[in-house]
Amino acid sequence: MDPKRELTSVDLAALVGELGTYEGAKVDKAYLYGDDLVRLKMRDFDRGRVELLLEVGETKRAHTVAPERVPDAPGRPPQFAMMLRNRLSGADFAGVSQYEFDRILEFVFEREDGTTRIIVELFGQGNVAVTDGEYEVIDCLETVRLKSRTVVPGSRYEFPDTRTNPLTVSREAFEHEMEHSDTDVVRTLATQLNFGGLYGEEICTRAGVEKEMDIDEADEDVYERLYSAIERLALDVRNRNFDARLYLERADDDGGADEGDGTSGEDPQPTTDSSADRVLDATPFPLEEHGELAAEPYDNFLTALDDYFFRLERADEQAPDPTDQRPDFEEEIAKYERIIEQQQGAIDGFELEAEAMRENAELLYAEYGLIDEILSTVQNAREQDRSWDEIEERFEEGRDRGIEAAEAVVDIDASEGLVTVELEGSRIDIDASEGLEQNADRLYTEAKRIGEKKEGALAAIEDTREDLAAAKRRREEWEADDGDGDDAGRNEDDDVDRDWLASPSIPIRENEPWFDRFRWFHTSDGYLVIGGRNADQNEELVKKYLEPGDTVLHTQAHGGPVTVLKATDPSEASSSDIDLPDSSIEEAAQFAVTYSSVWKDGRYAGDVYAVDSGQVTKTPESGEYLEKGGFAIRGDRTYYRDTPVGTAVGIQCEPYTRVIGGPPSAIDGQAATTIDLEPGRYAQADAAKRLYRRFRERFEDESFVRKIASPDRIQHFMPPGGSRIAEE
Repeated sequence: MDPKRELTSVDLAALVGELGTYEGAKVDKAYLYGDDLVRLKMRDFDRGRVELLLEVGETKRAHTVAPERVPDAPGRPPQFAMMLRNRLSGADFAGVSQYEFDRILEFVFEREDGTTRIIVELFGQGNVAVTDGEYEVIDCLETVRLKSRTVVPGSRYEFPDTRTNPLTVSREAFEHEMEHSDTDVVRTLATQLNFGGLYGEEICTRAGVEKEMDIDEADEDVYERLYSAIERLALDVRNRNFDARLYLERADDDGGADEGDGTSGEDPQPTTDSSADRVLDATPFPLEEHGELAAEPYDNFLTALDDYFFRLERADEQAPDPTDQRPDFEEEIAKYERIIEQQQGAIDGFELEAEAMRENAELLYAEYGLIDEILSTVQNAREQDRSWDEIEERFEEGRDRGIEAAEAVVDIDASEGLVTVELEGSRIDIDASEGLEQNADRLYTEAKRIGEKKEGALAAIEDTREDLAAAKRRREEWEADDGDGDDAGRNEDDDVDRDWLASPSIPIRENEPWFDRFRWFHTSDGYLVIGGRNADQNEELVKKYLEPGDTVLHTQAHGGPVTVLKATDPSEASSSDIDLPDSSIEEAAQFAVTYSSVWKDGRYAGDVYAVDSGQVTKTPESGEYLEKGGFAIRGDRTYYRDTPVGTAVGIQCEPYTRVIGGPPSAIDGQAATTIDLEPGRYAQADAAKRLYRRFRERFEDESFVRKIASPDRIQHFMPPGGSRIAEE
């Protein structure tokens, strides 16, 4: 069983009640981590500081967390977080609701200047949309443009089409959904009634209904039991009759329930978790479907979720690094061998049990007259309204007289209507209400069912044998690789050869250089290129950072940045004797044209000119005027005609961990991975989110990408205007 990473509709229905107890709390601040985790810091009059996390990425959750567990605040709040702060600072939390039975929560905040609604979509790719009181979208993490609905800034927020809410469904609507299904009961509950897989199975178990029962075989009694189970569940949710549980697999019992599973009797206190225990689920009340798992009780569901996701994240972070240590192949191989031994024992047991069933059926036929006499005696007595006690006394009298049929009867179960007979040393239960043929057929059918279980076990053992063979192959490959060289003495200086994408844990080594607020990159020859983001920065570059020996580049097109190819760092002595490589100048030219209006206009090339720093002046010719950020050129210019636009965004892991961007020829050699861009139809913010998701897919350590490469940081290195990934 894999750990739960997304809250269910039932979870959200339970959460609404508990989150509602924080109504009246005031919002202090909002944060955004990456492109999928929103944190709201609030103050509650009675309970003090309240931290609310809303995550809509691969993990989808919404719950409060203990203050000591909140992630460190990002260094630079992105635009989305600033928008939230502007709208929510000092606002009152006015309530939360679930949309129908969908995985959507709507948080409402009130302030004197208006209402703000935060709509959290915990399904599909996930989304957080911020709207005003009339549901007009102010901003959203993901823009949605589908035939069925649209979620974009400036438009009215559109909820998905409504679905059946099983917690409020009438009996007539319930039967309608069931009768119009073409699958089995559990799938109908999961899809038609929208319970999802886990709670669909839970309803069946609570109702005592076989999950795989075909819907055509379900009668009125089945419907009644299912609907009653649904009503009880709905009543628990409405009345907040919760008894939260955190389910886990103990390291010492391979997932079996222990005496302290907390599913009945007095609730024990949550045990101190071992780092080897594996959390699997957190639910608002005990589930019979999790009866085989160890469980820890909690006072409320919010606390259970906080602990669950904290321990889940910690387990992910503490997973051993396969690149740093030898996997325990022996333990893995031994585990598969134990499983095969157990599976083989089960197969042998199935064979013996099925064979015994068939032999018993044949014994019934072999003693046809005897069994028929026993069944006729019982059936005639029942037709004469004789009690089971009287029937048992009659067989006892028969044994005393030496009647063979009576001597064969060794027990009678009045509650089940079963008679146990002993034939050739085997004891066989026969149903007294049926004939010999029906009893024999039942035994043959049971033998067939056990045979099918054996077939399933045979398939499972073959899978395990393949797993065993694969583990042995991995051991051989590891040992072969280990013999190719000695990794002893490996240290951080070897990072240049490290496979960063496959590393499950990448250390953060941050550095904010003086030029980070400008556009910048280092050429493939190691020279720094900086460009202005606006007129103020263009002005600053020319006045403050332009030194002898530098080269200045600019596009012929209007609206380009002042681009300076630095011959030296400002902390070094300047020199006009440095001969800058042509390759660096060409990369700087591509940088200049890429971040100009050429890209914004959707063109793929433009003209760029280059001059020495001494040719640039802020003093205009007589009678002329220079705008802010403008400059005058004296002397000849060197032109680079039809310079192609082109940029790449990458993630650098050594010597620092950060996002970088610039011409692909320069960036490719400096980053662990890069993505090339070209002019396209995606707005800058949307394109940045697409890049962010691509990077998360490439790195084994997704948390590393979230920490250093948020969409906002990626956008920092992207050209103005629309973009698209070059390979798409």
